[in-house]
Amino acid sequence: MLKLLRPKQWAKGAFVLIGPVYALTDPKNHWQDLLPPALIAMAALCLLSSAGYIVNDILDAPRDRLHPRKSKRPVASGAISPGFAWVIALVTGLIGAGLILFIEGKAHLWVAGLALAYLANTNLYSFYLKRIVIADVIGLSLGFVLRVLAGCAAAQVQPSTWLLNCTLFLAMFLSFGKRLGERKTVGVDASAVRGVQAAYTDELLRSAVGVTGVVTLVTYSSYIQAKDVLWGGATDAAGHGGWWINPLWLTMLPATYGMLRCVVLLERGRYDDPTEIVAKDWPTQVAGLAFGAMTVGALLLAKAVGH
Repeated sequence: MLKLLRPKQWAKGAFVLIGPVYALTDPKNHWQDLLPPALIAMAALCLLSSAGYIVNDILDAPRDRLHPRKSKRPVASGAISPGFAWVIALVTGLIGAGLILFIEGKAHLWVAGLALAYLANTNLYSFYLKRIVIADVIGLSLGFVLRVLAGCAAAQVQPSTWLLNCTLFLAMFLSFGKRLGERKTVGVDASAVRGVQAAYTDELLRSAVGVTGVVTLVTYSSYIQAKDVLWGGATDAAGHGGWWINPLWLTMLPATYGMLRCVVLLERGRYDDPTEIVAKDWPTQVAGLAFGAMTVGALLLAKAVGH
C-alpha cells in the first residue's frame, strides 16, 4: 500500500515551497508566517498527487506489465486489486483535501480551488491528454505550476512571472526527458508501454529536451541578473550598488551541471526517468544539495542585509 502511494514522488511537493522561500528575501516577510501554511499545502498536494498516481496506475496496468520497471508496481503486478486501489485513492484524496482546512483565513479557499484544478488536470491527463503528443507534456507540466501557485496562495505571496516560467519549462524538461529515457531503455516497444510514444521520435525528444533545458536555465539566469542591483554589478537609481558578486550566480553552476548530467544519463539509457536519476545518482544529488545550500545561503544573506 505504501508503494502504491509512490512516496518517492512526494519530492515534487518541494515546488509548493518555492514561492514562499524566495519571498523570504523581503524583510517584511517572516518564515513563521509563510512556511507553516505552505507546509500544510505541500502535504495536501502530496496526498492528492498520490491519489492521482493510483488512478493512473489502475488505468495503465495493462501497459505497465510490458515495462521492465513499471511491471513491479502494485496494481500491474497483481499485489493490489484494482478495486482496492480505487478505495485507497479515494481515502488518500479525502485526507489530502481535509488538510487544506487547517490553513487559516481565506487562503485555504484559494488553495482548495487550486487543489481542485490540480485534481482536474491530473484526471484529464490520465483519461485523455496522455494520448496526445506535446499536450501530454504540457498537462504534466501544468501540474507543477499549480503546485507552485498553491504554495504562494497558502503563504499569501504573489507569484512572479519568472517563477511560473521557470517551473513550466523545468517540468517540460523533466517530462520530455522521461520519454527520451523510456525510448532508450525499452527500445522499439516504447509505444506499447506509453501509447503516445508512437508519435515521438528520438530526434524530436532530444531537441525538446535541449530546448526546454536551455530555456529553463536562461529564465533562471534572468532572475539572477535582475537581483544584480542588490549585490553588485549594477547600481540603483541613487547610484548605490554592492561591491560583491551576486551570490545567487553561484547556483548556476550546480543547476547547469545537474541538468546536463540528466541529459547524458538519459541519452545513455541508464535511467528512464529524471526523478530516478535524482533518487539514485549521487553526483546529481550532490549538485541538488549544493544548489539548495547556495540558494538558502544567498536568501539568508539577502534578508540579513535588508534586501
